[in-house]
Amino acid sequence: MHERDLFANFDRMRREVDELFGDVFERTGLARRRGGFSPAVDVVYCGDPPRAVVTAELAGVDVEQLALEIRGRTLIVSGSRQGAALQGDEVYQQVEIVRGPFRRVVELAQEVDADGARAQYRAGMLRVELPLRSGDAGARIVPIETIARQ
Repeated sequence: MHERDLFANFDRMRREVDELFGDVFERTGLARRRGGFSPAVDVVYCGDPPRAVVTAELAGVDVEQLALEIRGRTLIVSGSRQGAALQGDEVYQQVEIVRGPFRRVVELAQEVDADGARAQYRAGMLRVELPLRSGDAGARIVPIETIARQ
C-alpha cells in the first residue's frame, strides 16, 4: 500500500468521525457555536519593489463591514458577514455558510511600510499589497551614556 493511500484513508476516517460526532452534538443541543468564521488567506512575497501580497476570501462580506489594521509585521483583517436570519418555521437540511463577526491575524515574515499599503476588494476577494521595509529601516544606533561615579 502506498503511503499516500494510507494517509488518504486516515483523512477520510477523520472526516467521517467529525461528521458523526458533529451530528450527535447538534441533535442534542450540545453543539458549540462559533463566533463567526476565519477567512482563508494566501500570502505571497514578490519582486520589484519588494512587497507582500495578502489575498483573503471574503465572499458575501460587504466592503463597509471590513477593517484593516497593520501593526509592525502583523496584518489584521476583521469585519462581519451578514445574511438572512434563519427562520424558526422553516426546516433546514444544511446550514454551512457561517455568518457573523470574524478576525484574521496574518503574521508576515518581514516588517512592512504601513503608510504605503493598498487594498482592493473585488468579487469577494480582498487583496492587500504591503511594501516591505528594508532590513535596516526603523533601526537606529543607541548611544550609551557614561555616568560619573560619585
